[in-house]
Amino acid sequence: MFYFGADYYPEQWPEERWPEDAHLMNAAGLHIVRLAEFAWAKMEQKEGQFDFAWLDRAIRVLSQQGVQIVLGTPTASPPPWLMAKEEDLFLVRQDGIRLTYGTRREYCPNNPKYWKYTERIVSEMAEHYKDHPAVIGWQIDNEFGDRCFCKRCNEKFHSWLQIRYQTLEELNNEWGTIFWSHIYTDWSQIPAPLSTAPSHNPSLALDYYRFMSDTYREYQKFQIDILRRICPKHFITHNLMGFKYNQLNYYDNTVDLDFVSWDNYPRTQWDMHSIVDPARVALSHDTMRGLKKKNFWVMEQQAGGGGWENVAIPPKPGEIRLWTYQSIAHGADGIVYFRWRTSRTGTEQNWEGILEHHGRPGRRYDEVSKIGNELRSIGDTIAGLQVTAPIAIMQSYDTRFAFQVQPNNPRFDYEKHILDIYRGFFYNHVNVNVISEHDQLLGYKVVIVPSMYVLSETTAEALNKFAKNGGIIVFTPRTGVKDNSNVAMHAKLPGLVSGLCGMEIEEYVSMPIDQDNKVQFLLPQLEAEFDTFTWADVLAPKTAVVIATHSQDYYAGKPAATINSYGKGKVIYLGVMGDSTFYDAIAGWIMHLAAIKPLLNAPGGVEVVERGKDSHKLLFVLNHHYSSQEIILDNPFYDLISGRNLSGRLTLSPLEVLILRND
Repeated sequence: MFYFGADYYPEQWPEERWPEDAHLMNAAGLHIVRLAEFAWAKMEQKEGQFDFAWLDRAIRVLSQQGVQIVLGTPTASPPPWLMAKEEDLFLVRQDGIRLTYGTRREYCPNNPKYWKYTERIVSEMAEHYKDHPAVIGWQIDNEFGDRCFCKRCNEKFHSWLQIRYQTLEELNNEWGTIFWSHIYTDWSQIPAPLSTAPSHNPSLALDYYRFMSDTYREYQKFQIDILRRICPKHFITHNLMGFKYNQLNYYDNTVDLDFVSWDNYPRTQWDMHSIVDPARVALSHDTMRGLKKKNFWVMEQQAGGGGWENVAIPPKPGEIRLWTYQSIAHGADGIVYFRWRTSRTGTEQNWEGILEHHGRPGRRYDEVSKIGNELRSIGDTIAGLQVTAPIAIMQSYDTRFAFQVQPNNPRFDYEKHILDIYRGFFYNHVNVNVISEHDQLLGYKVVIVPSMYVLSETTAEALNKFAKNGGIIVFTPRTGVKDNSNVAMHAKLPGLVSGLCGMEIEEYVSMPIDQDNKVQFLLPQLEAEFDTFTWADVLAPKTAVVIATHSQDYYAGKPAATINSYGKGKVIYLGVMGDSTFYDAIAGWIMHLAAIKPLLNAPGGVEVVERGKDSHKLLFVLNHHYSSQEIILDNPFYDLISGRNLSGRLTLSPLEVLILRND
C-alpha cells in the first residue's frame, strides 16, 4: 500500500475546525496523518495527570474520513513543568554552555530522570492507543541528534570507554596519549572534547562522537522496547534528516526501526537559492534508502516555504509535485507533507503548510490534490518496487566524525565531496546506492570509495575481494590515512589499500585556498584537462598504469591518477579533487569501463530513476528545468500518469513528470 498524508496539529486549532480539515484531507486523497509528536504539555499538563480525551476526539474526526494515524512519542519537546525541575535536565553544548528552556530537543539524552519521564509518557500513550483501530504506527521523538557535553555524559563516556578498551593501558596505547603527556591513570581524568580546549586528541574526539551516537540509539531503543511490548502490531520509525546531517551514525541508529523515514526540504530559509539542486536531494533519498536496504517514508515532505526567522521562497507551481515524485522515484512508499496548515503562533509561523494561516484551500492544496488523485490510481502499482543499482558509493560515519575533528584543508568538505561524485552519475542517468563500509558488495559493478579517511582492515579486505572477483573500485584522496582509533598509519599511503591500488603516494599537497591546479588525463576515452582544487596526491606507480598527470606547480608532469589490474577487476586511484565538469566526465568514463548504460537518453537536469521488481520495472523521468527539454525513448512506453503511449523523440514540459512502463 502507498501512504499519502500530512503532519497535523489539531491541538493548535479550534476543535470546531477539525471536521473541515478532515474533509479537506479526504478530498485531496490524504489518508494518513502524524499526530502528537509535539503535544506532551497537552497530554500531561501537570505531572502524572494525563489527558488523551482531546486526542481521542481528533482521531475520531479524522478516522471518520478514512484517515489513519501515526503517533509521535513527544519526547523532543518536553513540557515546561518538567524542565523547570532541575537544571541538569538540559543539554550542554560543546562550548560548555547549558541550554535553557524555549526551543525543542534541549534535553540531555543521558539524564536518568528524563528517561523516567520518557518511560511514563510513552507507556501511557501506548497503553491508551494499543488497540485503537485507526492507529497503525509510531514515530520515535523527532529528528534526533544534538551532542551533549555535560558532566553526566562525560561520566557515561567513561563507562563506554571501559567496555570498548577494558583497561587504561589499552586505551593509552590505542590513543597514543604519550603525546603532550596525556597518559591517563584513572578513567575519571578523561575529558569530554569541549571546545574550550583549542584541540583534543583526535582519538578521544572520535570516540566521544561515536559514544554520543550510541547514546541516541540507546535512548531510542528504550522507547522502542516499550512500544514493542505494548503495541506489537504497530510499526515504529523515526524521522531522520537526510545525507547532510552528520552528528549521528545513521546506519547504527536505524537498526532497531521497522523502516526509515526522513524529512525532505529541498529549499528553506537556510538555502535561499531560486534553483534547487536535484542531485543533492536525490543523494539524500538514496542515502536514506541505503540505511536499511529497503524502501522508506518521507515523514516531512516540503509543502510550502520553509522558514523560521525569515520568510523562505515558496515552491513554484509544479515543484511540490516534482519533489514528491522524486521522493517516490528513489524508493518512498509513504509521503507525509509538513505541514497541513501554517501555524499562526510560535517559531514556525513562517513555515508554510499545504494551507496558509487562513486555512482556505489555495494553489498548494490544489497541487497536493492533483498528486493525491494520481496516486489513488497508481500508488499501489508503485509501492514495494525496489531501486537497484550497479554502482555504490561507500560512505563512513567514522570518517565523517574524524573529518569533523581534523578537516585536513579549509576547502575540504567530506559531504560535499561525496555529493560532487554522486552528481556525476546523477547527470549520467544511472541508479546509485549509498552504502556503509560494512555492507556487502556483491552485485555491484562499481564501488566508489571517496576519502575513506578511517579505514579498517575488514573494509580493506572486502574491497580486495571485490576487485579480485571482477569489480571496479575508485578511490579518492585521503583514503587509508587513519586506523580505527583515528591514529595515522605508519605505512605509506593509501595504507591498507596500497597493494590493491598498485601504487604509493610519494607526497601529498594540501593546496592553498587561493590556488587551484589542473590535471591532464591520458585516456583514449578521456583526453582532457580539468581544474582541480583542495588536494593533490603525487603518485608512485608499482603495478598501476598512469592515466593522468598534474599540469602545474612543482609536481607538474607527475602522476595524478592510476589504474591497476587486480585479479579480474580494476582499481582506480584519483589523486585529485575536481569540479562538476571533472566528475561528470569521470562518471561517464567509469560507466564505459564497466559497460553500464544510461537508463535513458536525456539531457542533464532531467532525472531518470528506475524502480522495479522481477520483470515489472518503472522508469521515472523528472524534468527539473523550468524550460522544456527533449528526451529520446528507444522503446515504446506507457505513461502511468497520463495514460499515453509514448515513443521516439519527446518534449517534456517544464517540471513535467513521467512514470514509464516498458510495453
